[in-house]
Amino acid sequence: MHSSRTGAAAMGSPPPHRLLLLLAVAAVLPRSAAAAEGVIRLPRGRACAAPTDPAAYDRPVIGIVSHPGDGAGGRVSNGTAASYIAASYVKFVESAGARVVPLIYNEPEERLLEKLSLVNGVLFTGGSVKSGPYFETIKKVFQYVLDKNDAGIPFPLFAQCLGFELVSMIVSKDNNILESFSATNQASTLQFPNYSSLEGSVFERFDPDLIKKLSTSCLVMQNHKYGISPKTLRENVALSSFFKILTTSPDENGEVYVSTVQANKYPITCTQWHPEKAIFEFGKQMIPHSEEAVQVTQNFANYFISQARKSQNRPPADKVLDNLIYNYSPTFIGKKSKSFDVVYIFS
Repeated sequence: MHSSRTGAAAMGSPPPHRLLLLLAVAAVLPRSAAAAEGVIRLPRGRACAAPTDPAAYDRPVIGIVSHPGDGAGGRVSNGTAASYIAASYVKFVESAGARVVPLIYNEPEERLLEKLSLVNGVLFTGGSVKSGPYFETIKKVFQYVLDKNDAGIPFPLFAQCLGFELVSMIVSKDNNILESFSATNQASTLQFPNYSSLEGSVFERFDPDLIKKLSTSCLVMQNHKYGISPKTLRENVALSSFFKILTTSPDENGEVYVSTVQANKYPITCTQWHPEKAIFEFGKQMIPHSEEAVQVTQNFANYFISQARKSQNRPPADKVLDNLIYNYSPTFIGKKSKSFDVVYIFS
């Protein structure tokens, strides 16, 4: 038997695996092409055309509001008009396929509006300033977000940490609504009070195993001294009618605060925690960098930018290029600051 198989192979019969390949090729190629044993001709095809779906914008741009100070050593105000955006927020947006236009908080209002006309969504960063010109700019941008959506133009907002706190103050019309919590430099879980409320939210795209992991393992980074308790949010008519609670988290003393919310009628998502840090910041030891933590960050970035892709705004390419954050140079401050590795400074 062995010698007969060997003899057949020697006489030119192809081995079984090659015979299967030739039969498959023969099924899709003309007879003349398939007849030439050993020659595989790939089918000809047309080049991929540019996307034509007007409902999906594949070149979204996000505006990020700068924060007062230079971002180094926790300095909020250094006696100048400087402001900054941590590069981690920029990379967070870029990781999902979008670009960034910096909305410098202390620029003239007409300049701010000009830049807003170029973007498809907005991000409010973390920080500490809750008053003055910065807060006034946040209020103007937030109203712009509401106005756009009320006019039927999709325009998402993602607000993190301080951003969530400021939005809560604006919606409630109460600048004293925030409560004290001990959640500085703390990794935590996310608890889901109502799984049915996750439908249509950012968490709907999460694998069920990752949702479970979020509720049992410390996959997210908290770094705040203030927040809102579930009781306060539910009892405040303005907040409870505007937001639904997606997750809560405990601070170092076991006190529970709201950690993720989503607006009921607007594409607005807010987190008290920092999804950008798991991938792009390494200054604090408590920042989770596990594969699951990275997946959480990527899911949030993809969700936010998927909302921006629904935008009907198609800004002129040349004006976008003139205003992109690439026109500024990033500064490495990781040796003297534990808050950020890299920042963009505007002065």
